[in-house]
Amino acid sequence: MNPARAPGHQATLLLVDDEPLNLQVLRHVLQDDYRLLFARDGARALELAASEQPDMVLLDVMMPGMTGHEVCRALRATPGVSHIPVIFVTALADSRSEAAGFEVGAVDYITKPISPPIVRARVRNHLSLVRVEELLHTRLQIVQRLGLAAEYKDNETGMHVLRMSHYAQILALAAGFSEREAEDLLHAAPMHDIGKIGIPDAILRKNGKLEPDEWAVMRSHVEIGARIIGEHAQGVLHTAYQVALTHHEKWDGSGYPRGLAGEAIPLVGRIVAIADVFDALTSERPYKHAWPIEKAVELLREQAGKHFDPRLVQIFLEHLPAFLEVRDRFPEDSVTLPELELVAG
Repeated sequence: MNPARAPGHQATLLLVDDEPLNLQVLRHVLQDDYRLLFARDGARALELAASEQPDMVLLDVMMPGMTGHEVCRALRATPGVSHIPVIFVTALADSRSEAAGFEVGAVDYITKPISPPIVRARVRNHLSLVRVEELLHTRLQIVQRLGLAAEYKDNETGMHVLRMSHYAQILALAAGFSEREAEDLLHAAPMHDIGKIGIPDAILRKNGKLEPDEWAVMRSHVEIGARIIGEHAQGVLHTAYQVALTHHEKWDGSGYPRGLAGEAIPLVGRIVAIADVFDALTSERPYKHAWPIEKAVELLREQAGKHFDPRLVQIFLEHLPAFLEVRDRFPEDSVTLPELELVAG
């Protein structure tokens, strides 16, 4: 769906068929609920898709010139329209033809002669899925940008957030997370220090050692972050809450804010603790030089069973080349903070 349109707008459908009668049938079925565009060949369909940005394309397969499959491939390969869902509406009813339609990127396949209730239901359902995906994407963007907001106040960099988030995803997968769980952690990890928004600049940016009372204020950023995110039953925000609250806990119980120990610390917090510290150690900062990889690895080994979950440290070291690949892919100053997009891959 075109993101520029306001919520609640009448969805636009592009109907493509070289037979006028077929277009008339679809018009009769759909005209009461949608704004309709019509094309009788593939070239015109691509022009209208680019200029009108329809919410969905209903596309015949057997057409002179460009076939429906060729049109669908072209849509999928064209920036700006590749997201538009395509439903094939065709007389080809065999399973091989249906499979071919899905292979080129269609989301559904309706056979002729059409059943009006089925057409309306399929269109409505797929538009609903698009709206759900857009809402999820928008929520994810908000989470990501809120995570980056903390970086404007801190000495860290946007690239630190990006690298440590990918480190966390890799470590989570290696530790047995599902793809979905690891992706949730990828997108939640940038929120780990969101609570620093609530820490006074005089403390957050102090060059010298913090006094005991200042350190107490600094440590409060984990609870501030948890309050900002709030408690949620599941999903990215549930993971972000756990990460923000527990990434400074230590395996031996000497961390904060609750002095949790061992497996009482949520696994996502234990994972982010390693990812965060490793990137901080191996990155250049105004107040320190980057540590050599060997020195950082030595610290992880030495702190296994103290600061860090020893099993996770072992997994991290076994997959070290993957982490170094991320480090090389996202060097400092390779992108400015406002341009940073935290996406998987």
